Amino acid sequence: MAKPMNHAEKLQYMTHTPLPKLVGQLATPAVISMLISSLYNMADTYFVGQIGSASATGAVGVIFPVMSLMQAVGFMFGHGSGNFMSRALGAGQVEKAEKMAATGFFSAFFAGLLIMAAGLMLPGQICSLLGSTETILPYAVEYLRYLMPGAPFLVAQFVINNQLRFQGSAFYGMIGVTVGALLNVALDPVFIFVLGMGVSGAALATSISQFVGFTVLLCMTYQKGNIPIRLRHFTPSLANYREIFRGGVPSLARQALTSVSTIVLNNAAGVYGDAAIAAMSIVGRVMMMGNSAIIGFGQGFQPICGFNYGAKRYARVREAFWFCVKLCFVALVVIAVLGMIFAPQIIGLLIKSNPEVVEIGTLSLRLQCIFWPLFSYVIIANMMLQTIGMAGKATLLAVARQGLFFIPTVLLLSWLLGLLGVQMSQAVADVLSFALAVPIGQGVLRRFKQLEAERGNGPDMQVE
Repeated sequence: MAKPMNHAEKLQYMTHTPLPKLVGQLATPAVISMLISSLYNMADTYFVGQIGSASATGAVGVIFPVMSLMQAVGFMFGHGSGNFMSRALGAGQVEKAEKMAATGFFSAFFAGLLIMAAGLMLPGQICSLLGSTETILPYAVEYLRYLMPGAPFLVAQFVINNQLRFQGSAFYGMIGVTVGALLNVALDPVFIFVLGMGVSGAALATSISQFVGFTVLLCMTYQKGNIPIRLRHFTPSLANYREIFRGGVPSLARQALTSVSTIVLNNAAGVYGDAAIAAMSIVGRVMMMGNSAIIGFGQGFQPICGFNYGAKRYARVREAFWFCVKLCFVALVVIAVLGMIFAPQIIGLLIKSNPEVVEIGTLSLRLQCIFWPLFSYVIIANMMLQTIGMAGKATLLAVARQGLFFIPTVLLLSWLLGLLGVQMSQAVADVLSFALAVPIGQGVLRRFKQLEAERGNGPDMQVE
């Protein structure tokens, strides 16, 4: 968007701008935001990897579930409040959107405080539960203690970013996320190597960066055309929390199961030593970067879906869905081919002088790349269901990849095939997730087509 818009102008823009142009304008900053967000973990993995210790690198992977949990809580309140806000703005109900913005934000900040308290009081117990070996545990505890002060700011940061995106203001969200992530990349080598803090320095750099990013994002809400965060709009009613949970539980389930699946993966890989945990941790960060791009693209689709669904323009929702799926599929084919070709170099870049880690990680990355393009349909379908309020189907699809299919797959295949089973489990889970997503997504798209044919601009579709 060339200039800030008021709410009426934004509604016109979201419901009438040609889709290729609109998707490009909304998806580009969302993709950049997601890629940059993933830099928080990728930067820590890279710089800690330069220490050359598999145990130190493994510690970053062990603590990743905590980051995923904070992200899960932030996404729940951010997506839940943001989904409602986009539909409310599409229907011209600005006051309702203002109340939901404040309710989502302040609730998330309080949840972040609770996470911080738990992490500071029980660091050793948490790290052991997350799959730390005896040699990884001291590094993991160190990392967690310095990470926790930034928890409430990280959780709230995800809320603001998503609320801005659902308002069609993804560019403003990108600014805040970019500032925080670039600061993290700059501070990591200073704290880790110059000040000699090791893994503690990586965590401290992340905490400081989260606070700065949060502050910038909060300022972005006061730009023209955005819904500002105001304490007087905080409305913790049962109705508001019902809407937040309806729109946010799929995100909570998806991200929380990423935490659980990482814990299961760490424990399964830990049987084969610190090198296996480090390798799977590195592969996880690499895949997260690629998945972040597709999730970002799907997040660019969500405000289009929400505004047009709220305005009862169902044909436009269908058209946007297929445009995004096709574009994401082609992008993932290209990324997957490059990943398979350059797998040893990619893994080697993230761990210094450790051939065993590179060997284990290379095979795992190549196996995951084979079916990676299928993720395009799964994520766009999931976000469509979530945005239009189909919480049950959206949650089922959200938990499928990392929970319903991945956890039993990694447990079964590691038992049957050993380390190879651990390495190939994500690829198998991706195929099964796609098989589930297709009939669910197609059913909703057929319903949209029915509404167009039978009722035109008739009443809204039933949620369940």
